[in-house]
Amino acid sequence: MKKVAVVILNYNGGRFLEKFLPTVIANCNPEMVEIIVADNASTDDSLELMHDCFPNIRVIENGSNDGFSTGYNLALQQIEAQYYVLLNSDIEVTQNWIEPVIALMDADPQIAACQPKIRSYYRPEEFEYAGACGGFIDKYGYPFCRGRIFQHLEADKGQYDEPMEVFWATGACMFVRADLYHQMGGLDDSFFAHMEEIDLCWRLKNAGYKVYCCPQSVVYHIGGGTLPKNSPRKTYLNFRNNLSVLVKNLPEGHVKRIILYRIFLDWVAAFKFLFERCPKDFRMVFKAHWDFYKRLKTLREKRKKAVRKRVSCIYQKNIVFESVVMGKHKFSDLNAKDFSA
Repeated sequence: MKKVAVVILNYNGGRFLEKFLPTVIANCNPEMVEIIVADNASTDDSLELMHDCFPNIRVIENGSNDGFSTGYNLALQQIEAQYYVLLNSDIEVTQNWIEPVIALMDADPQIAACQPKIRSYYRPEEFEYAGACGGFIDKYGYPFCRGRIFQHLEADKGQYDEPMEVFWATGACMFVRADLYHQMGGLDDSFFAHMEEIDLCWRLKNAGYKVYCCPQSVVYHIGGGTLPKNSPRKTYLNFRNNLSVLVKNLPEGHVKRIILYRIFLDWVAAFKFLFERCPKDFRMVFKAHWDFYKRLKTLREKRKKAVRKRVSCIYQKNIVFESVVMGKHKFSDLNAKDFSA
């Protein structure tokens, strides 16, 4: 058994495997790391490419494309390692990208999950949207990052180079202890994709563990490889799953008030889509809410079985107001005192 298993979930991403897998291979110590590609029933040439060009890389074939969550859950049930690295196929890794993260996690058994610094592949001087330098949420469940608040991406000038406890680590490149991944039940299959890593990290924090960002490790992410950033399907998943995360994980006494407030803000966002001539996104917010209500009973059952408490690294203000009204577009603009539990 290798100490680290780097697992790339692939769905019709043959072009990314061809481009980035050689870099992953070149920057992984084979004595410590096993590389696995888990394929979600791709219909492109991914499997042929793996057979012809990467015959020494283990391939796990999932029988269907049931999304990011289920795809990883099925694959990781078949992989033994101390640490898993969930790695998107559209990421370019760099030299020494694994060692600093593992050293940090080895030094503190309470760190359950960790991410590297994520920069943009096309704009390498900037942080990348999906993770930047570690993820946070505000008191109403809106996610943002150290280096990225909504659409405002900061240039990386070394301002966030200290390892730091965060609220969530990006699923684009997440290091997680294998035993805790399985102990927590893995990613929530019902999410399909989007927000599933936030849900997992929240469950880990509720169980008393920490989530970190290790900026000494750097990777470059294209982003939108499977679903483009402006996809109505992505709008649907984000709105539906964000509400689901809140119902599952908020501490007692906060759920009804925050959910009602979020529903109101979601409809503000929906009409903003309409005014911006994005009617498909408007409809996806309606569909997301409808499907959220339909699955509310199941979410409540999951909530009953979960450990829930007040945890650290939640921003105690409304990040929408702080960004849109107060003009705070950088993580460094936010007061550290407002991140209390």
